[in-house]
Amino acid sequence: MSAEMLKGHLDAVLLATIGDEALHGYAIIEAIRARSGGHFDLPEGTIYPALHRLELAGLLASRWVQPDGGRKRRVYTLTDSGRRSLVERRAGWQSFASGIDLVLGSRA
Repeated sequence: MSAEMLKGHLDAVLLATIGDEALHGYAIIEAIRARSGGHFDLPEGTIYPALHRLELAGLLASRWVQPDGGRKRRVYTLTDSGRRSLVERRAGWQSFASGIDLVLGSRA
């Protein structure tokens, strides 16, 4: 699947990936890769600007953490607005996917 097809859905993918778990940037990239079965292997240059944009929009919050013996990392969590946005985006996606399936789906 091309990166072009993901455009317009990246924010929803990020919100869904972060969910209720605080994750740092690289962990988000790895989670997207794993949850998509390897279909989405997104570069940092795509993820980090989107995370910053979502934070500025009030959908994400971030804080710096330093695990024992580890290096400092910024972790992201959904805000209440981010949770509401995710619910809306999931509903929008279901509607969109149903319409696309009707047009592109196989005909018996």
